[in-house]
Amino acid sequence: MSTDTFPPEYHPLLLTEAQRQASIDAALSAWRPRDDVWVYAYGSLIWNAGFPLQERRQAVVRGYHRSLCLWSRINRGTLSAPGLVFGLNRGGSCRGFALRIAAADVRPVFATLWEREMMMGSYLPRWLRCQTTQGPVDALAFVIDRRGTGYAGGLRETELLAAIRQGHGRYGACVDYVLDTARALRTHGIRDRALERLAQCLAATGGDDGGNPV
Repeated sequence: MSTDTFPPEYHPLLLTEAQRQASIDAALSAWRPRDDVWVYAYGSLIWNAGFPLQERRQAVVRGYHRSLCLWSRINRGTLSAPGLVFGLNRGGSCRGFALRIAAADVRPVFATLWEREMMMGSYLPRWLRCQTTQGPVDALAFVIDRRGTGYAGGLRETELLAAIRQGHGRYGACVDYVLDTARALRTHGIRDRALERLAQCLAATGGDDGGNPV
Protein backbone atom coordinates (compact mmCIF):
# COMPACT_ATOMS: atom_id res chain seq x y z
CA MET A 1 0.00 0.00 0.00
CA SER A 2 1.34 3.40 -0.93
CA THR A 3 2.18 5.69 1.96
CA ASP A 4 -0.15 8.39 0.69
CA THR A 5 -3.19 6.11 0.84
CA PHE A 6 -3.70 6.31 4.56
CA PRO A 7 -4.76 9.67 6.01
CA PRO A 8 -2.14 11.39 8.17
CA GLU A 9 -2.05 10.23 11.76
CA TYR A 10 -4.13 12.40 14.01
CA HIS A 11 -5.74 12.35 17.42
CA PRO A 12 -9.44 11.54 16.98
CA LEU A 13 -11.81 14.30 17.93
CA LEU A 14 -14.33 12.30 19.90
CA LEU A 15 -17.80 13.77 20.25
CA THR A 16 -18.67 14.68 23.81
CA GLU A 17 -21.69 13.12 25.47
CA ALA A 18 -23.49 16.44 25.06
CA GLN A 19 -22.69 16.53 21.34
CA ARG A 20 -23.92 12.96 20.86
CA GLN A 21 -27.11 13.77 22.74
CA ALA A 22 -27.68 16.86 20.60
CA SER A 23 -27.24 14.72 17.48
CA ILE A 24 -29.77 12.19 18.79
CA ASP A 25 -32.23 14.96 19.60
CA ALA A 26 -31.86 16.35 16.08
CA ALA A 27 -32.44 12.92 14.54
CA LEU A 28 -35.57 12.42 16.64
CA SER A 29 -36.90 15.95 16.27
CA ALA A 30 -39.98 14.77 14.35
CA TRP A 31 -40.46 11.58 16.36
CA ARG A 32 -43.60 11.07 18.43
CA PRO A 33 -42.77 9.10 21.61
CA ARG A 34 -45.64 6.66 21.05
CA ASP A 35 -44.28 5.59 17.65
CA ASP A 36 -41.96 2.71 16.86
CA VAL A 37 -38.84 3.62 14.86
CA TRP A 38 -36.99 1.85 12.04
CA VAL A 39 -33.21 1.68 11.73
CA TYR A 40 -31.49 0.65 8.49
CA ALA A 41 -28.85 -2.08 8.82
CA TYR A 42 -26.29 -2.60 6.05
CA GLY A 43 -23.17 -3.77 7.93
CA SER A 44 -22.58 -5.24 11.37
CA LEU A 45 -26.06 -4.25 12.56
CA ILE A 46 -27.33 -7.09 10.35
CA TRP A 47 -25.54 -9.78 12.37
CA ASN A 48 -24.92 -7.97 15.65
CA ALA A 49 -27.64 -5.43 16.26
CA GLY A 50 -27.07 -5.34 20.01
CA PHE A 51 -30.59 -4.18 20.86
CA PRO A 52 -34.09 -5.73 21.03
CA LEU A 53 -36.00 -5.87 17.74
CA GLN A 54 -39.73 -5.98 17.15
CA GLU A 55 -39.35 -6.84 13.47
CA ARG A 56 -36.82 -7.05 10.66
CA ARG A 57 -37.47 -6.80 6.95
CA GLN A 58 -35.21 -7.01 3.95
CA ALA A 59 -35.09 -3.49 2.57
CA VAL A 60 -33.62 -1.68 -0.42
CA VAL A 61 -32.38 1.91 -0.27
CA ARG A 62 -31.94 3.81 -3.54
CA GLY A 63 -29.27 6.43 -4.10
CA TYR A 64 -26.69 4.87 -1.78
CA HIS A 65 -24.53 1.76 -1.82
CA ARG A 66 -22.67 -0.24 0.83
CA SER A 67 -18.98 0.69 0.83
CA LEU A 68 -15.88 0.17 2.96
CA CYS A 69 -15.28 3.89 2.98
CA LEU A 70 -14.54 4.86 6.58
CA TRP A 71 -11.18 4.54 8.31
CA SER A 72 -11.61 2.84 11.68
CA ARG A 73 -9.07 3.93 14.29
CA ILE A 74 -10.93 2.65 17.34
CA ASN A 75 -13.44 -0.13 16.67
CA ARG A 76 -11.58 -2.06 13.95
CA GLY A 77 -8.16 -0.43 13.90
CA THR A 78 -5.76 1.94 15.62
CA LEU A 79 -4.22 5.31 14.89
CA SER A 80 -1.12 3.74 13.39
CA ALA A 81 -2.90 0.85 11.66
CA PRO A 82 -6.47 1.85 10.80
CA GLY A 83 -8.94 -0.66 9.46
CA LEU A 84 -12.04 0.03 7.39
CA VAL A 85 -15.74 -0.11 8.17
CA PHE A 86 -18.85 0.21 6.07
CA GLY A 87 -20.74 3.36 5.26
CA LEU A 88 -23.58 4.22 2.94
CA ASN A 89 -21.92 6.10 0.10
CA ARG A 90 -23.76 8.00 -2.59
CA GLY A 91 -24.86 6.33 -5.80
CA GLY A 92 -26.45 3.02 -6.71
CA SER A 93 -28.58 1.04 -4.28
CA CYS A 94 -28.15 -1.08 -1.19
CA ARG A 95 -30.02 -4.14 0.04
CA GLY A 96 -30.00 -4.62 3.79
CA PHE A 97 -32.54 -4.74 6.58
CA ALA A 98 -35.00 -2.38 8.21
CA LEU A 99 -35.05 -3.04 11.96
CA ARG A 100 -38.10 -1.95 13.97
CA ILE A 101 -37.53 -0.65 17.49
CA ALA A 102 -40.37 -0.41 19.99
CA ALA A 103 -41.30 3.13 21.00
CA ALA A 104 -40.32 2.51 24.63
CA ASP A 105 -36.85 1.41 23.54
CA VAL A 106 -36.08 4.20 21.08
CA ARG A 107 -34.17 6.54 23.40
CA PRO A 108 -31.95 3.89 25.05
CA VAL A 109 -31.33 2.14 21.72
CA PHE A 110 -30.34 5.39 20.03
CA ALA A 111 -27.96 6.17 22.90
CA THR A 112 -26.32 2.78 22.32
CA LEU A 113 -26.21 3.30 18.57
CA TRP A 114 -24.61 6.73 18.86
CA GLU A 115 -21.96 5.41 21.24
CA ARG A 116 -21.21 2.64 18.75
CA GLU A 117 -21.49 4.48 15.43
CA MET A 118 -21.04 8.18 16.19
CA MET A 119 -18.03 8.36 18.50
CA MET A 120 -16.30 10.72 16.07
CA GLY A 121 -19.29 11.98 14.11
CA SER A 122 -18.07 10.28 10.93
CA TYR A 123 -21.60 9.56 9.74
CA LEU A 124 -24.55 11.74 8.88
CA PRO A 125 -27.71 10.32 10.47
CA ARG A 126 -30.40 10.46 7.78
CA TRP A 127 -33.96 9.24 7.43
CA LEU A 128 -34.10 7.24 4.20
CA ARG A 129 -37.02 5.65 2.40
CA CYS A 130 -36.62 1.86 2.44
CA GLN A 131 -38.53 -0.38 0.06
CA THR A 132 -39.71 -3.66 1.59
CA THR A 133 -42.06 -6.37 0.36
CA GLN A 134 -44.58 -5.18 2.96
CA GLY A 135 -44.36 -1.59 1.75
CA PRO A 136 -42.06 1.40 2.23
CA VAL A 137 -40.78 2.55 5.61
CA ASP A 138 -38.58 5.47 6.64
CA ALA A 139 -35.54 4.32 8.60
CA LEU A 140 -32.64 6.04 10.33
CA ALA A 141 -29.44 5.26 8.42
CA PHE A 142 -25.81 6.20 8.95
CA VAL A 143 -24.57 7.84 5.74
CA ILE A 144 -20.87 8.50 5.33
CA ASP A 145 -19.72 12.10 5.72
CA ARG A 146 -17.59 12.47 2.61
CA ARG A 147 -16.12 15.71 3.94
CA GLY A 148 -14.94 14.11 7.17
CA THR A 149 -11.32 13.25 7.92
CA GLY A 150 -12.28 9.59 8.23
CA TYR A 151 -13.58 9.27 4.68
CA ALA A 152 -11.69 6.62 2.69
CA GLY A 153 -13.17 6.84 -0.78
CA GLY A 154 -11.52 5.73 -4.01
CA LEU A 155 -9.24 3.00 -2.65
CA ARG A 156 -8.04 0.28 -5.01
CA GLU A 157 -8.82 -3.35 -4.23
CA THR A 158 -5.25 -4.03 -3.11
CA GLU A 159 -5.42 -1.06 -0.74
CA LEU A 160 -8.77 -2.17 0.65
CA LEU A 161 -7.42 -5.65 1.32
CA ALA A 162 -4.26 -4.34 2.99
CA ALA A 163 -6.25 -2.10 5.32
CA ILE A 164 -8.71 -4.89 6.17
CA ARG A 165 -5.90 -7.33 6.92
CA GLN A 166 -4.03 -4.96 9.22
CA GLY A 167 -6.94 -3.52 11.19
CA HIS A 168 -7.61 -4.67 14.74
CA GLY A 169 -9.45 -2.55 17.31
CA ARG A 170 -11.58 -2.72 20.45
CA TYR A 171 -14.28 -4.76 18.68
CA GLY A 172 -11.80 -7.16 17.12
CA ALA A 173 -10.26 -7.82 13.72
CA CYS A 174 -11.37 -5.92 10.65
CA VAL A 175 -11.12 -9.17 8.68
CA ASP A 176 -13.74 -10.77 10.91
CA TYR A 177 -16.01 -7.75 10.55
CA VAL A 178 -15.88 -7.90 6.75
CA LEU A 179 -16.24 -11.68 6.52
CA ASP A 180 -19.08 -11.77 9.05
CA THR A 181 -20.96 -9.16 7.05
CA ALA A 182 -20.42 -11.03 3.79
CA ARG A 183 -21.56 -14.27 5.46
CA ALA A 184 -24.70 -12.66 6.89
CA LEU A 185 -25.67 -11.26 3.49
CA ARG A 186 -25.18 -14.64 1.82
CA THR A 187 -27.25 -16.34 4.53
CA HIS A 188 -30.16 -14.07 3.69
CA GLY A 189 -29.74 -14.41 -0.06
CA ILE A 190 -28.40 -10.89 -0.58
CA ARG A 191 -25.81 -10.49 -3.33
CA ASP A 192 -23.13 -7.85 -3.00
CA ARG A 193 -20.60 -8.65 -5.70
CA ALA A 194 -17.95 -6.18 -4.58
CA LEU A 195 -18.05 -7.48 -1.02
CA GLU A 196 -18.09 -11.10 -2.19
CA ARG A 197 -14.95 -10.45 -4.22
CA LEU A 198 -13.15 -9.01 -1.20
CA ALA A 199 -14.34 -11.88 1.01
CA GLN A 200 -13.02 -14.44 -1.48
CA CYS A 201 -9.62 -12.74 -1.56
CA LEU A 202 -9.47 -12.62 2.24
CA ALA A 203 -10.56 -16.22 2.66
CA ALA A 204 -8.00 -17.38 0.09
CA THR A 205 -5.18 -16.09 2.30
CA GLY A 206 -6.69 -17.02 5.63
CA GLY A 207 -7.62 -13.39 6.17
CA ASP A 208 -4.15 -11.88 6.50
CA ASP A 209 -1.04 -11.56 4.39
CA GLY A 210 0.80 -14.57 5.76
CA GLY A 211 -1.97 -16.66 7.23
CA ASN A 212 -1.05 -15.53 10.74
CA PRO A 213 -3.59 -14.51 13.40
CA VAL A 214 -4.87 -10.98 12.86
